[in-house]
Amino acid sequence: MRSHSLRRFGLSAVLALAAGLSGMVQPASAAPAPMTLTVDKASATPGSTVTITLTFTNDQTTNTQFVYQSLQPTWNTSQDPGLKYALKTCTGDTVQCDVTPTTGTLRYNVPVVPGASRTAKITYQIAPDSACGPSRRIDFYSYLYYEYQGGQAKKDGIYQTGTDITCPATPKAASHT
Repeated sequence: MRSHSLRRFGLSAVLALAAGLSGMVQPASAAPAPMTLTVDKASATPGSTVTITLTFTNDQTTNTQFVYQSLQPTWNTSQDPGLKYALKTCTGDTVQCDVTPTTGTLRYNVPVVPGASRTAKITYQIAPDSACGPSRRIDFYSYLYYEYQGGQAKKDGIYQTGTDITCPATPKAASHT
């Protein structure tokens, strides 16, 4: 009697494990990522501006009713006292697009139908006296939160982008021979 119970338990455990593992397998999806962040310059010099383009794409099968996004400097950027910059403008398909010197907050125009996108652009100015050179980067991360299915479902995620801060080329001194 005891071995029969153990066999049943063992069979139940194996079936539960198989069901659990098959539920963890995600089918390949051709849906675009819900957020892309790009910068107009991979590297910039002190005194120049950089524009970050943030594009939200509704990857769901129902309308998105609410989309919130924030933009903050990464920990490394915030801890480098030599990096000097300020967010200046925020424009795009938004009902709210606010910037402070170091952060941005956006709410996109809704509803966003399945497959449609909304885009915003945030521009920042690198101070003329900002540090530059190897290992100097201004990096941002963005938190995205959105609701769909009549507000009954939600998704969120973190996305990153950045720009190297290079020192301006110094003209070579003319040689006198």
